[in-house]
Amino acid sequence: MPELPSGAVTFLFTDIEGSPKHWEQDHAAMATAVAGYRSLLEAAIQANDGVLFKTIDDAVQAAFPAAPQAVAAAVEGQRALLAENWGAIGPLRVRMALHAGDAVPDARGDYLAAPLNRLARLLATGSGSQILLSQTVQHLTRDALPSDVMLRDLGKHRLRDLLEPEQVFQVLHPELPDQFPPLRSLDARPHDLPSQATPFLGREREVRAIVALLQRHDVRLLTLTGPGGTGKTRLALQAAADLLEDVPDGVFFVPLAPLTDPALVLPALAGALGLREDGGQAIAERLSRFIASKQLVLVLDNMERLVASAPDVIQLLDASPGLKILATSRVPLRLRTEHEYPVPPLSLPPRHPDPLPEQLTHYEAVRLFIDRAQAVRPEFTVNHTNAAAVVEICHRLDGLPLAIELAAARIRILTPQTLLARLEKRLPVLTGGARDAPQRQRTLRDAIAWSFDLLDLAERTLFRRFGVFTGGATVEAVEAVTDPGETLEVLAALKDLDDQSLLRRAVGLNGEPRVVMLETIREFALEQLEASGEGESVRKQHAAYFRNMGATAGPKLRSQEQLPWLARLDADHDNLRASLEWASTHDVDAALQLAGNLAWFWHYRGFVSEGRAWLDRALALTLRTTSPARTAALLGGAALAGVQSDVARSTDLATEALEAAQRAGDRASEGYARLLLGLAARDRGDAEAAQVLLEEARAVARDVGDHWTEAHSCLNLSGTPWNQGDYEQAATLLEAGLIAAEAAGDAWLITVARSVRGLLAADQGDHAYAIALLESALAQQRANQDPVGAESSLLWLGTALRQRGDLDRAAVHLTEALETARFLGDAWHIAASLAALGEVALARSDPRLALERVRDALRTPATAHLTQSWQVRLLANALMAIGRVADGLTLFSAEARARERSDEQLTPSDALDYTGALTQAREALGADGFDTVWAKGQAIPLAQALVDALDVADAVISAGSIPD
Repeated sequence: MPELPSGAVTFLFTDIEGSPKHWEQDHAAMATAVAGYRSLLEAAIQANDGVLFKTIDDAVQAAFPAAPQAVAAAVEGQRALLAENWGAIGPLRVRMALHAGDAVPDARGDYLAAPLNRLARLLATGSGSQILLSQTVQHLTRDALPSDVMLRDLGKHRLRDLLEPEQVFQVLHPELPDQFPPLRSLDARPHDLPSQATPFLGREREVRAIVALLQRHDVRLLTLTGPGGTGKTRLALQAAADLLEDVPDGVFFVPLAPLTDPALVLPALAGALGLREDGGQAIAERLSRFIASKQLVLVLDNMERLVASAPDVIQLLDASPGLKILATSRVPLRLRTEHEYPVPPLSLPPRHPDPLPEQLTHYEAVRLFIDRAQAVRPEFTVNHTNAAAVVEICHRLDGLPLAIELAAARIRILTPQTLLARLEKRLPVLTGGARDAPQRQRTLRDAIAWSFDLLDLAERTLFRRFGVFTGGATVEAVEAVTDPGETLEVLAALKDLDDQSLLRRAVGLNGEPRVVMLETIREFALEQLEASGEGESVRKQHAAYFRNMGATAGPKLRSQEQLPWLARLDADHDNLRASLEWASTHDVDAALQLAGNLAWFWHYRGFVSEGRAWLDRALALTLRTTSPARTAALLGGAALAGVQSDVARSTDLATEALEAAQRAGDRASEGYARLLLGLAARDRGDAEAAQVLLEEARAVARDVGDHWTEAHSCLNLSGTPWNQGDYEQAATLLEAGLIAAEAAGDAWLITVARSVRGLLAADQGDHAYAIALLESALAQQRANQDPVGAESSLLWLGTALRQRGDLDRAAVHLTEALETARFLGDAWHIAASLAALGEVALARSDPRLALERVRDALRTPATAHLTQSWQVRLLANALMAIGRVADGLTLFSAEARARERSDEQLTPSDALDYTGALTQAREALGADGFDTVWAKGQAIPLAQALVDALDVADAVISAGSIPD
């Protein structure tokens, strides 16, 4: 074999798309084809100074000393493969990918380097006959590509190694195909798997085993068990990433370590799924409905302290046959259907005889040690001098990943031999043989303690104080909480702790840099904090900082600064919870103030039950006194109770808030309280009281310049004239509401106002204005990551486009509305989107498809009580268009009778369609026939007429022709 390149190496990986199918089709022909494919590739590789160093089944791996040569070999190989006649196999589609990085071959002629793992993930995203490059290779070839080769930037994609996104490029050549399906990256399926700071090394066998278990039909709940520091979370994340392609509805990660209350587990699951609480439906019921028809995987991380939530987990599994749960826990959950997978330590080399350095990289523990050591000292290698020490270090640390990382970080200043000597003084001498979990746990604890002992005074102080943060913190928060007297060099200490793997840098939900501490290390830090006697004072400082954050955020959540503050509160939600918990037992006034300021955060983000629990707890702890903090908490509690249709509780809290506001002369709170009382009156069916209260709220809000309350009042006041057919008055109120919402700057409220005003414009027949408003609302909802609002805007926008005659764009938006509604499990929007697509089909003169769409809409599960008259009329129209005029007219008549009894008014657009349909029926049946059928429909209850019409639709659809 030619000499393998070393140093900066460019690697080319290839495999055959659809290989298993080809082997099953014709084994002999495929064997011949694979031999030919390897021969053609090897010729191209050798012609460009590369070395084919490994083949695995029909995958080929080659190394090149220079990137331009690697690209040239890929192009030449692909051209040769495409030109070849593969006989009975048919076209042989080979995908290729290139990546570069530092690598050194081992004694067996192989490479074990992080770039190869990244490259394998990149290759997995491609399609047959496609050549992909990483950004590293693109940089190396930017000025040295062959004249007939160009690159297409495919954008950034997250690969299954869970590292930062990779900028991916496709090689273009006149003789190669250039159009391929989207890359099969992590972005191809819904997920929220967090990015990782370091590559996933080793444990390929364990990942395959976990994936195989979860692919079995009988495995619904799999728990990865083991003590802290064994790498359960990282292993679960990698397995989840590898499962993603097989799970249509996605994989979602739910970190539970920051939670202490089992009641918060279901809201945490809902938050991970993007599901918001609404109406009076319990979160457990909403989650069950949401996942009922989905195929998805939930990764529940750190379940050991929340075992009391196990019945809720079982309930979710019972609700959805397509749901799988991958949990991590230090102990088994002891649940029915649970399968346990004890996570083993990393593989270790034998101690005797003395190991050869070139053999050590085949053991996972040593590979991890080398990788983390090189992160702080790039020139570090294992050689004959230090090999025995490295092996002994890994054995002393029981192959525990976290312990090995902590030790390897010291290679910055220590040799392996010196490091081992220091470990021997701190850690107990461990002998060979099997070790149970408690021993491994002691090993990890001693490793953390050893690392802590080596810190200087400032580092120790910052380390233990940092333990109060839950879910990490910004540098600003760390400085404020851990160093109020400004006696520490916080930035320098943070860097040192990061270098020693005791802290980790991360990126928050709003893109802001954060510092986090692994839960296992945090537990140790909290022990040290309590032992130091500083626990109470540091927790008080922590609570004060986040109380101040809440005080600043409260008014911002209803202003132009809403979005960045929502993101900031998202990132620190766990710290805010910890602050509330401490304040609830130490400073009830602070708890009341913080809970009141967070009410709209909980509302916007869908943590309604949790928010109500905190507010109720704070209100119960304080006296019934007049204070701005209590009034704010009362208003927040009333608003959240209203969201859950708890009208009685909302009324009680809003009434108390109104009385307190009047005593204090707080006119803004008075207006808001009247708004909430008006909404409660509306929800209990007292339309007259609601109208009076909403008008009072609007008047007070205008007097004090409270644009937010004014906007809400106008939007809710518009409903009465709208339902009565007074579109002009409804439009006037909605325009006023939109102006007030824009003045307030509340992004969520603006999108609601634009969306509802657009819907009214469509009902009025002003389609151009409706489309402009709805497109604006939709763009903002997408920017706000608000799928609940977007599904309504998509539906209404598609309807307006259909009414204007833009059927192609209407179909696109309505299809997206349907997909969004299905993902959210929103039965009403599923039915409405199907029916609207039926209207598009009818307008395209495809009555059979229209009939099928509306039939499916009306038969959507759990929508019997949500059926609306326009959907019934659509079914009647579809029946008439397909030739069943009498059936359609009977349904029209029954629907008209029901509408008359409810005083429902047709919109101008619906009235025009309705008149046209009746004219068509009269022409088809004649005057006498029309009157006879109409009289029949008037005598039939709408429910029965609908059942009869759906039976006819079923017969038409199943027969494929029009039945007599």
